[in-house]
Amino acid sequence: MKKSTLVLLVVSVAALMLGVFTVHADDVFRVAMVMPSKINDYSFSQSMYEALMKLGETFPEGKFELQKSEDMFNVADAREAIRDYADMGFDLVVAHGSQYGTSLQEIAPDYPETAFAWGNGTDFYGQPNITAYQARAEQGGYVLGEIAAKFTNGAKLGVCGPVESGDAKTYIDGFKVGAKKGGSEVSVTFTSSFSDVSAMAAAAEGHMDEGAVLLTGTSQSIPGAVSVVKERNGHWIGAQWDTIPLAENNVLASLVYDWTPILDDILSKMTDGVLGGSAYDLTFADGGLKIVWNTENIEIDPELIALADELAEKIVAGEIDPLAE
Repeated sequence: MKKSTLVLLVVSVAALMLGVFTVHADDVFRVAMVMPSKINDYSFSQSMYEALMKLGETFPEGKFELQKSEDMFNVADAREAIRDYADMGFDLVVAHGSQYGTSLQEIAPDYPETAFAWGNGTDFYGQPNITAYQARAEQGGYVLGEIAAKFTNGAKLGVCGPVESGDAKTYIDGFKVGAKKGGSEVSVTFTSSFSDVSAMAAAAEGHMDEGAVLLTGTSQSIPGAVSVVKERNGHWIGAQWDTIPLAENNVLASLVYDWTPILDDILSKMTDGVLGGSAYDLTFADGGLKIVWNTENIEIDPELIALADELAEKIVAGEIDPLAE
């Protein structure tokens, strides 16, 4: 953050505890977000956009500005957008895509007074103005895998994955371990695309043709899979963002990423002049991983919800390794 903006952000001890910032001048805290899909993708991009909007509500009216670049799946286009925002003097540039890491490694040294953040990733490349963040999606995957097995009484489950990397992979790995623990067989299909809706629909059709009664998956292409589940009256479990609105009578639950705890800490450090140099994990422990249940439209045994809470607590306590088969 630039020195002029640092002076303008006064954070009390109480405000820090609440993750709330109070601006006591006419300046505006300016944030830019570059993302691979749209802000309403029911997935990864929407999770960060909603968190930034929530963060903006903690500022006085007119003291927070958020600009965004959507559908920046092409790395070259994203790199140009990131550099443009830095040129325009934005205080924080959030590059919300694992493919953007090397671009920040190149750009950040040219803008030492600009804070950059990117995820899912763990490497801040030794740069004092880059923050890396990632969702420990395997935690939620494990919990929902075991819940899916219990909900279906051990029936076959299907997973519609995009690309076998990042949190998509770790979520699926955790889901498989949890489902196996719960007594279900899981079949997995990767479409090799984050955005191909038709490929995701075809993957869902394949799983259900083979007898899967409940499916899950990630990425902005999941509406294709959910549409198949809805047509065939199956069940779906979402990840990254709340997918209940896509099929209110079919989505059992969603693992939601709430990046607010991480954003709060990034900004509190910025007020002290620390623009990066660290990496964060989004977990059950910090409240960043949340399970949203569709109890309004689907009859869910309260004991299942209680079991999910218990499993999450055991993961936090280190009693369950969500990736240990």
